[in-house]
Amino acid sequence: MQRIRTISLALGLLAALALVATAGAAHSGGPAGHVYVLSNSPAGNAVLDYSRASDGSLSGPVSYPTGGTGTGGGLGSQGALIRDDEDLYAVNAGSNSISRFSIERNGLEWEATVPSGGVMPISLTSHGHLLYVLNAGGAANITGFDTHGDGLAPIANSTRPMGTGASGPAQVSFGRDGDVLVVTEKASSTIETFYVDDDVPDTAAVFTSTGGTPFGFDFDRRGNLLVSNAAGSASSYSLSREGRVNVISGAVATGQAAPCWLVTSKDGKYAYTANGGGGTISGFAIGNDGSMTLLTPGGATANLGAGSHPLDEAISKDG
Repeated sequence: MQRIRTISLALGLLAALALVATAGAAHSGGPAGHVYVLSNSPAGNAVLDYSRASDGSLSGPVSYPTGGTGTGGGLGSQGALIRDDEDLYAVNAGSNSISRFSIERNGLEWEATVPSGGVMPISLTSHGHLLYVLNAGGAANITGFDTHGDGLAPIANSTRPMGTGASGPAQVSFGRDGDVLVVTEKASSTIETFYVDDDVPDTAAVFTSTGGTPFGFDFDRRGNLLVSNAAGSASSYSLSREGRVNVISGAVATGQAAPCWLVTSKDGKYAYTANGGGGTISGFAIGNDGSMTLLTPGGATANLGAGSHPLDEAISKDG
């Protein structure tokens, strides 16, 4: 499955937290949904479960320990906490591990915590029975796991280092069809792709980003790659089945500071960047060819107010 598209446009306002909201009908007398936040605490990482009422208000949270530790600081990533159907996966960046929870009617149930295959895991992606993690520390790499059953089984020969010259990884994600893994690199302003065959990725192919500091990304309905560039823009690229990247729209300026996170609408016709330095959201119309056009002159499609610092986004299940 793709990185979670969930119940509300969720904008994290606390540093170092990856936020995601669950979809699903309310149980009798129960909440309409949930919002999950990763604590990233060095004293003991946890997933914090907030109950969401039908009017959008939150209560709680209930804390579920991951069995690992966080860093206590900003991870500089997108996808540190993701949902795949009835499973929730989280990184433990302070203890070099990842955790799996099952989503039950009465809360979360811890299933497994395993080594991430590298140092400082910061981002996760899933497709079918595969889960891949991006390890940003030391010799940065991606590593794969099989999610059959209730555990996380490392996939033999799945670890791949970042490409030559690439540095500052921010996110890993499968493309729409699961044949390619994509990684953005902030420091080197590059995009890497890994063709996946029989669950195992090939070596990295490295492409120069058209905008500075590529960060969060998503895909439109045709599988084109849409990237937020923290230096102040967003870009779109075609993505071949083998992982070749070609520019569609270059660095389209948002006019807003630090557009670090990006999500597309359910129908793939719109994209939104969360502008961490501006307290705003920039909206883009996505053409049939994957081109991006600002919805609002000046780029501030929504203003979150003074002092806000949006850190993550998710689209509701119904769009």
